[in-house]
Amino acid sequence: MKRLLLLLAASFGGIFPCKSQNESAFRKIDEEVSKNSKVYESLQNAVKTVGHRLTGSANGSHAEEYAFNLFKSFGFKDVRYQAFEVEAWSRDTVSLSIAPRASDNYREVPVTALAFSPVSAQVKGEIVDAGNGLAEDFEALKDKISGKVALVNLHLAGAPGKTNIHRSEKTALAIRYGAMAIIFINSAPGETLLTGTASISGALISIPAVCISSHSGKELRAWAETEKPLVAEIDMQNTSRKTQARNVIATLKGKSKEKIVIGGHLDSWDLATGAIDNGIGSFSVLDIARTFQKLKIKPEKTIEFVLFMGEEQGLLGSRHYVREAIRRNQLQEIGYMINLDMTNNANGTISYGRPETESFFKNIGEQAARFDTTYKNTINNSAGLHSDHQPFMLNGIPVLAFAGSLPPKVSYCYHADCDNFDLVNRTEVEKTVRIVSMYLYALASSRQLPAQRLSSTEVRDLMIQQHLKEPLILGNDWQWDQ
Repeated sequence: MKRLLLLLAASFGGIFPCKSQNESAFRKIDEEVSKNSKVYESLQNAVKTVGHRLTGSANGSHAEEYAFNLFKSFGFKDVRYQAFEVEAWSRDTVSLSIAPRASDNYREVPVTALAFSPVSAQVKGEIVDAGNGLAEDFEALKDKISGKVALVNLHLAGAPGKTNIHRSEKTALAIRYGAMAIIFINSAPGETLLTGTASISGALISIPAVCISSHSGKELRAWAETEKPLVAEIDMQNTSRKTQARNVIATLKGKSKEKIVIGGHLDSWDLATGAIDNGIGSFSVLDIARTFQKLKIKPEKTIEFVLFMGEEQGLLGSRHYVREAIRRNQLQEIGYMINLDMTNNANGTISYGRPETESFFKNIGEQAARFDTTYKNTINNSAGLHSDHQPFMLNGIPVLAFAGSLPPKVSYCYHADCDNFDLVNRTEVEKTVRIVSMYLYALASSRQLPAQRLSSTEVRDLMIQQHLKEPLILGNDWQWDQ
């Protein structure tokens, strides 16, 4: 029995982080971030000097250079660009006019174009209300939607128990069922317009996709009750060209080649500055890197701090990063991926369907909460899609994200023209830097990571178990036989 206990102690000693070692490092991290964090100021300065960070634009290139130089200023010697080709789409003009079919009494409706809509489109067609725009909604209208303009909710309304799908997937369904255009109704109250990609792949789509406000959507549906059918005319001009974007990578070498990748997308949409999406995530990654460099941390495992471009266009930068790792036969070196996407006021972990990690992360959280008593240490193991963790997860690499909170007024500005720096809360974003730095240190210092890479079959089974097969099929990302 004594021999067995000794063996078990040795085994768990390799899995769970050393409390005394973590305590000392966590104290230093807490002090450094509390006294010297630059996350708030560096994001504020980027907003002033760069503006939006649209992939493929001059602003996007400026943002890449800004991040590169910031890594250098923190003392990183190993900083590099990782270039990849993108379709540099940008909006020009768009209009939406609506009238009853039997009338020329058109009303102009405020509208914004969704990314990767055609370069030029002029369409006129009857509006068919497809509700929430889920697969069953389109299937119920399969004999009515072809050649018409689909009207759908961006988020779910009146659908308890249903799971929403991404706007690009709703657009793909509209195309599949023969719609000539798609109009999204934003869920944020009032007149807020949303942008974002309507393309799954980052390539131009075949129909125009636009968004109207919640207020306009309510008016439109009320109008349709009295004068159905309504006809929509959409006229849009956009630009698109092939160009290059660049991931920005800073490496902190460890004692082993095993690697922890911590990243967030640097790019944003162009209607505002993207301070929340994803300034708070990407500039937290930068400040975590600064903290590790300032404390002269020498981790057991190599850490790569990565700022991805092209996330908003379809995870283009993270997909390229993973493809390059496969091409160079280096994918097996990646032991874990941490993703910060709009992470604010971090209060717990999300382990993406890996319940075996619960004890490890709960242990780290308990230690972190001694230094930040506001940290709640929640545990969530559900898996999701549509951020830069996805290409890593689909290749079996365990991924970690952090649950937090954003006030409603901030959430309403998602992909909208109000996503500006005045929404950033210094205390909450610095808390994210502090907490995530502690978890990163514990992971990079552990002898054995809490989850190992899954085989292709195991990934397939996990995606099915997490109810992600259909969204992956719709997104052309299902890698297994259907």
